[in-house]
Amino acid sequence: MSAGLAPFDVTLRDGRTVHVRNTGAADETEILQAFHRMGDDARFMRFMGFVREPNLARLRKVLASFPAGGEGIVATVPAADGIDIAGSATYLVGADPAQCEFSITVAGSYTGVGLARILMTTLIAAAKQRGMREMEGFVLAANRPMLRLATRLGFSIVPDPDDRSVRLCRLRLTDEQPSAAASP
Repeated sequence: MSAGLAPFDVTLRDGRTVHVRNTGAADETEILQAFHRMGDDARFMRFMGFVREPNLARLRKVLASFPAGGEGIVATVPAADGIDIAGSATYLVGADPAQCEFSITVAGSYTGVGLARILMTTLIAAAKQRGMREMEGFVLAANRPMLRLATRLGFSIVPDPDDRSVRLCRLRLTDEQPSAAASP
């Protein structure tokens, strides 16, 4: 299990600064606010379908699963009510305890300034620290910015055999090569 992320501040390409830290149950209200600030297109790309309201039960289940079931990271900025979430990234441990699935969301006003890359590299490092061997995620084929980022980060990208509109992004997190079966 990960020891947790040491919080840090980072300056984005446009000069704005975000505070990056682990997600916790206390972030529920801010996560809901971030969801409601998302445009329809952003929601479609993130949830791979039209979602009008957040699934509160699922959100609470995911937040309660940390750290045993995965890890969440948020990038926050100061706001009139305290903070706003500019972006978040999560990995959840799969049925195979050495595999995890990632998800990422970046607020529209924070796209194209390096935040997604910061969140993904931080998430990958956290998964490696935990001992995960592989990370994967499902991305809509139309989500070109995310697919470009995944490619730059070393993910292999293949069409989902069950849905041609989706791409499976997979990253090996260890240097270990799969063992080959002994041949006679």
